[in-house]
Amino acid sequence: MGKRKLSRQQAWRVEKIQAERASRAAKRDATAQELLQEGELGPEREGLVVAHYGTQVAVECDPGDSVRCHLRANLEGLVTGDRVIWCPGEPTGVVVAQLPRSSALSRPDSQGNLRPVAANIDQILIIIAPYPQPHANLIDRYLVAAHATGIEPIIVLNKSDLLEQDAVLSKQMSELLAIYPSLGYRVIMTSAKGTVSSMLLSALENKTSVFVGQSGVGKSSLVNALVPEADIRTGALSQTTRKGTHTTTTARLIHLGCGGALIDSPGIREFGLWHLSREEVEAGFSELRALLGSCKFRDCRHQQEPGCAVLAAVEAGGIAVQRLDSYRHIVAGFEGEETPG
Repeated sequence: MGKRKLSRQQAWRVEKIQAERASRAAKRDATAQELLQEGELGPEREGLVVAHYGTQVAVECDPGDSVRCHLRANLEGLVTGDRVIWCPGEPTGVVVAQLPRSSALSRPDSQGNLRPVAANIDQILIIIAPYPQPHANLIDRYLVAAHATGIEPIIVLNKSDLLEQDAVLSKQMSELLAIYPSLGYRVIMTSAKGTVSSMLLSALENKTSVFVGQSGVGKSSLVNALVPEADIRTGALSQTTRKGTHTTTTARLIHLGCGGALIDSPGIREFGLWHLSREEVEAGFSELRALLGSCKFRDCRHQQEPGCAVLAAVEAGGIAVQRLDSYRHIVAGFEGEETPG
């Protein structure tokens, strides 16, 4: 899948940003090399990146005890959750090596380059809420992204207390989420107000999880309910758009009392998938995956072609129209196609 074509002004801006990053990296590497050569650092130790602050990271050696560290220039791609080798210093240490990752959640940036968001995670918790109103296409984008990275997803409906006050809204959410358990996905309902769902606590136990979802769905409020001492800043929904504002500005790893850990990531309104091929998107829809290669035509797009196994499955009730529509919108979005009406 090719990258999006940039205008001349956008290309100039990208080059300018890359030059600034290279300059900062050179200065950072010079500082780290100077500290190493002067022998002012302590012995090498293993640690965990628990937060990222621009040109520095917070590295934890013991739970709850972290140290700010410079990065060697060749380690610019570090993210929260990475395990590293670092040397303590006064007042700032230096990260000298990155250990292999067991997994990484990545997403494309505005230039189409794939960037890691979090590393060494066991599961992705897709946080949605009655407001801002979710839709199947958004949920399915996260599910496709999770499948592409090989990380288990769990759908979490937050602010479930709002459903008790609105029967129509409750019905809408039930209809939206009804399909996912039958596809093998876990769906958990909870609320940051009052007591957090025991199902959510059980799902988080002894796992490293990452929270993803639109701004305003209550990710940070949920983190505060789970770990009150985290005291993460939260924001209210806009009264006019019913959308959230970005309050989390950096991904942080927070330890849970149940033995697990979670990463609270900056709010993501859109989760681009243009780095994936059509085949990779299809593989992210489990009910389509079983039918791949069964259509009459090898290049079938599952729209109105004769002999399409997917359309036949929809007709027979084996595939939900909601899911096929979602697939079509995702593919049309990164191929510039028109979605059939």
